[in-house]
Amino acid sequence: MSRAQDPAWLREQIAAERRELADVLDSLTADQWNSPSLCDGWTVRAVAAHMSTGFRHSRARTLLEIVRAGGSIHRMADRVARRDAAALSEQEIAAALRGNAAHPWRPPVGGRIAGLAHDAVHGLDITVALGLPARLPLPRATALLDAITPRGLRFFGARLDGVRLRAVDADWRYGDGADLVEGRSQELLLLAYGRRVPAGLLAGSGAARFTR
Repeated sequence: MSRAQDPAWLREQIAAERRELADVLDSLTADQWNSPSLCDGWTVRAVAAHMSTGFRHSRARTLLEIVRAGGSIHRMADRVARRDAAALSEQEIAAALRGNAAHPWRPPVGGRIAGLAHDAVHGLDITVALGLPARLPLPRATALLDAITPRGLRFFGARLDGVRLRAVDADWRYGDGADLVEGRSQELLLLAYGRRVPAGLLAGSGAARFTR
């Protein structure tokens, strides 16, 4: 059984991811909380507030928010994240992650691996944008890379046509395009979720396409 299919390992990694990110949030300055993240239009505060939505909102309330957003999950998430970021203190946001480390919430599709991806990628949205040291453990990052699917790429707006990705810290490759993009596993994971990363983190003929 691969790590991505092991429920016990995934629960352990999700809990660790939430606790580790809560520790990071506790260390941030006010300027860092209000800095842009890798999620277009969202500050670090908005991303962190979004991550705790599933713990604080019931499924029924979430469905109601989706209806209010005209059926768009993305529009609902944006509105709720901005609202919660304005309403919650920094301490409350960090505490919500730490206190719910073992919470069973996960996205409505994709299973537990999608739950880990949600937390890990949003964590990187914060730490990579702020230029903090790499913090996503390699086994966690590669398990998520191995779970990449064409359907997931489409959902997150990731356009990897014409490129091939190659990790420099693991034996992992994806795609067969003419342009090479090399980087650490955690940065390549961000590309698979539709992000662009700060300059200097990628190499290869296709790197500029994914650089902010």
